[in-house]
Formats: sequence, C-alpha cells, structure tokens
Amino acid sequence: MSLSPELLQTTREKTAPPKRFGVFLLNDDYTPMDFVVAVLVEIFLLPEDTAERVMWQVHTEGRGLCGTYTRDIAQTKQQQVLSLAEAAGHPLMCIVEEI
Repeated sequence: MSLSPELLQTTREKTAPPKRFGVFLLNDDYTPMDFVVAVLVEIFLLPEDTAERVMWQVHTEGRGLCGTYTRDIAQTKQQQVLSLAEAAGHPLMCIVEEI
C-alpha cells in the first residue's frame, strides 16, 4: 500500500520539530570554578577548553549555556547537576529555559 503524495505532504507539514531547551548554570559566590568545569565535562561532555569558556561566562555574565536539548533530556541534565552539586556540598544552581 502506498501513500498518496498529498497525504505525505500533509503529514510532513503537521510534524514540527521538537522544541529545544537550554540548560544554564547560574553564578554563585561559593562553588569552586574547578567543580563547575568538572560538571561541564562530566555531565555535558564538553571538552576541557569549552568547559572553561562556559565556566568563565557563568562567572562574568551570571549564567552560561551548557547545551540545548529536548525537554526530557534538558531536565535530566538539570537534575544530574543539582544532585552532583548537593552531594559535593555546593550551592550551584541550574535552570532550563525554552530557546
């Protein structure tokens, strides 16, 4: 059974790409910079030099984008950051925003 070209076109038009969500780290005066870099490398799989750039962005601008994902993955990454920070005794905060 083959689908008509009209039906295929209608299906393609109705299917929108999933929304993207940014995961951001927020600056605080207590979390060590090396911990932030380690989180970026471990959870977001960033190379060391990119992780350092994001860490400096967090430090100087108040927040830094760690990556963009679908909602479920972004929320999972957020929870991983918060759990790691809490286990280490750091107040590092992480938020998810639609991009």
